[in-house]
Amino acid sequence: MTDLNILPADTGEFDDKAQLRQAIELLFFAYRDSTSDPDVVLARSGYGRAHHRVIHFVGANPGINVAQLLSILRITKQSLGRVLKQLVDEGYIEQRPGKLDRRQRLLYLTSAGQEMERQLSTLQQARVRRAFAAAGETAVAGYLKVLENMLNEPSRKSILELIKRG
Repeated sequence: MTDLNILPADTGEFDDKAQLRQAIELLFFAYRDSTSDPDVVLARSGYGRAHHRVIHFVGANPGINVAQLLSILRITKQSLGRVLKQLVDEGYIEQRPGKLDRRQRLLYLTSAGQEMERQLSTLQQARVRRAFAAAGETAVAGYLKVLENMLNEPSRKSILELIKRG
């Protein structure tokens, strides 16, 4: 949980409380709706959003180790362990030992995992593509800048490096 005492003071640069509330609510609803299409596909396999996030980040980072995945997802090792075990047992992810450290578990999507990732990302990409087309080029650049600036400062640089690799 975020300690509200460590958040920077309100600078007053943008102080339209109604627009701020509207933006926050739109963010909640946009997230809900942007995950609704993949939720249908995931439900067919008995999976949820945690499975989606693991499939997404393993697909985007083949050979990622468990510690790196935990760092990205910011979930407990126990939570990841349950989801990862199910995805491995059902043939969506494979674990390989590290080349230098055989104790390390490197994660890769199997062909079934790649197909699942393709289905899920195609649905979300279509929704974002439609929204970007409707908003226009300058709105897209502004939207991306807003999202970047919503990231916590200490992790912003590493997140931007992570997502720009793909």
